Amino acid sequence: MNKKITATFLSIILAFIGMQSAVIADELIMTRSTEDFPETMLLLQNAIKKQGYIPSRVQRVDIGLTKSGYKTDKYRVVFFGKADEIKTISQKLPELIPYLPLKISIFAEAGQTILVTIDPMSFDQMYPDSSLTPVFKRWSEDIHAIFDSIQNLD
Repeated sequence: MNKKITATFLSIILAFIGMQSAVIADELIMTRSTEDFPETMLLLQNAIKKQGYIPSRVQRVDIGLTKSGYKTDKYRVVFFGKADEIKTISQKLPELIPYLPLKISIFAEAGQTILVTIDPMSFDQMYPDSSLTPVFKRWSEDIHAIFDSIQNLD
């Protein structure tokens, strides 16, 4: 992806964030925190646990972007889920494997920390006959609760 496309994408995300602090834009759920990145990262992992999920790993994205010539601040992807649920769903609907476990991108930008993820209800649009609508809805509600808990601590 070239730098112009990346800059445009980030501008669009920031424009949505400017409209309101928790936004659903098509399939994205976004929020921002005025807390510093390390504090927001800790809040995020605690909120994920409070919703009954396990943060499975944190992937650094900023290192790869910097090596590719992009200027970026802290940027991570937090993967989380419930192991048995992911296993069961992966067996039932293998097409969802690329989207599992759930993930939230978190990055620092202009003194704020921004969190972005795909709305799990978009999976229901992709696989409407899967009988997993209640799971997708619960995931979506849980992510909103996670974001709300971070936002309400500001």
